[in-house]
Amino acid sequence: MREAATDSAVVPARRPAERALALAGELRRRWFELGVAVCALGVGSFLLVQLTAWPPHEDETLALFVGRKSLGGLLDTVLDQRGGAPLHFVLAWIVAHTGGGLVGLRLISAIFATATVPVVALLASRIAGRATGLATTVLVSGSWMLLFHGVYGRMYSLFLFTSALSFLALLHATEHRTRRAWALWIVAVLFCVAAHPYGALVLAAQGVYVVLMRVPLRVAVPAFATVAIVGTPFWRTDLVLAGRFDIGVAQGSTTLNGPSSIFSYLEIVASDFTAGYAPVITVVLLLALVGFVSLAWRRPRGAVLAAAVVVAPLAGLILAKLGSAAPMSRHLIFILPFFALAVAEGVIRVASLGRRAAPFVAIVGILALLPAEVAWGWHRTPELYRGETAAHRNARAAASAWLARTALPNDVQFGYEPLYLQAWDDGGNVSKLVIPRADAKLALAALESATKPLGHGVWVFDASDTTNGVRRPTIPLLYPQPASEFEAAAFGPFLVIRTVKPAVCVRNYLKLARRVELVGESLGLGDADINLGTVLQASGRFAAEKNPKSC
Repeated sequence: MREAATDSAVVPARRPAERALALAGELRRRWFELGVAVCALGVGSFLLVQLTAWPPHEDETLALFVGRKSLGGLLDTVLDQRGGAPLHFVLAWIVAHTGGGLVGLRLISAIFATATVPVVALLASRIAGRATGLATTVLVSGSWMLLFHGVYGRMYSLFLFTSALSFLALLHATEHRTRRAWALWIVAVLFCVAAHPYGALVLAAQGVYVVLMRVPLRVAVPAFATVAIVGTPFWRTDLVLAGRFDIGVAQGSTTLNGPSSIFSYLEIVASDFTAGYAPVITVVLLLALVGFVSLAWRRPRGAVLAAAVVVAPLAGLILAKLGSAAPMSRHLIFILPFFALAVAEGVIRVASLGRRAAPFVAIVGILALLPAEVAWGWHRTPELYRGETAAHRNARAAASAWLARTALPNDVQFGYEPLYLQAWDDGGNVSKLVIPRADAKLALAALESATKPLGHGVWVFDASDTTNGVRRPTIPLLYPQPASEFEAAAFGPFLVIRTVKPAVCVRNYLKLARRVELVGESLGLGDADINLGTVLQASGRFAAEKNPKSC
């Protein structure tokens, strides 16, 4: 009862509408905890049931193949060559070395996505009260952004969890201002920046909030300085990744270079947070606006944090020279709890107009958004909800079995194709050597550092891939020229090509790869232009570095 009184005291409930709005703080703890538990149970159950429904992806394969290396080799690859998310790759290393495979990697994503639910509930309730906190949790639990990345074996559910935890720790630290509280925040935010390069944007948003809240410098500066120093390896890996994709802050092109492009990007992000159908997203954005105004009136500190979380990262993206690394909606996944909070607050504020019927209206309003979220998720990734067709699963199993039978430990595999991973899981003696398909510099480095003579070249084409303009259930059996130098097999949408003889040397492999990628281009596959471009650029680099007649 004391806590309920404390929560309701923050709302001056003098008029009927204000009394109705006090709902945002008066939800009893046991109902709040029960609601959060139901949401977490629902999310966890869905993710476990659908863990393998979505087809394997090349980025999941990449994480596990890099994870097959020694821990030192993995850190060298991530910190010095690829850049990216060290914490995610360390978790992938644990999975790979304990025999977990794709299921194990996805299980980690599912665990962090499920754990995010109570963290978001605590964060939102601390900012806006238990009722808004529970409504926020319901919206986040049904979001495609959470559910998809809960089965996708990449770093995004980990990033969402660690970022939400760091915001919760920040609120605790700025309120209590003890060494222990700031130490907890330091640990939380370091995990966040280790989970994803955009953790730097999370840190920037938190810095803006601390400045706006006028936290004494003697309190905040040591904590932020500690993060800056201890996080040096993470800043270094971020720079490595930025160098690969030509990202910087100098003058140059950016995909967010005007009001229209900024609004379009934010609309895409908001759509993937909730539902992108025009009528729905229009209502959602209006509710978010109403919710932010209401939050500014009821809980100004919460409104300042929500504004900092959106404005600071967006300013950073606008100022950055992004090159080819256009931001996607998933890159701003850390904004999801705050956007959902604004929408939930907006629903409760509008519901307050119903006075005595306000609780019922608020519940109906929140629950009405869930079917739209599910429908949008079905639209974005239908396999996540309905699963793969039996024909597609059987074709992939047959193709991976063929690869497992023919695999040799010195094969040169092009691209992190999921079939390689399944062939590995099937017990095939699958090579650890994979040539990156979208980075000519890394591709050539991988070839030059590989043990010589090189083994057989292996390539996979997928006519059903989501990057294709038209996804097809079958693929023709085509051979590169001259056909006598290659063997090929087609399984449903999968075409597997293998050289008859070992490639032996870098120059010969690149010649063979160019012939194979011309087949992909002739089939009109979505990644064909990228793959062929990688091979041609790598060939040019090799010719510039070596004697053209050398092998």
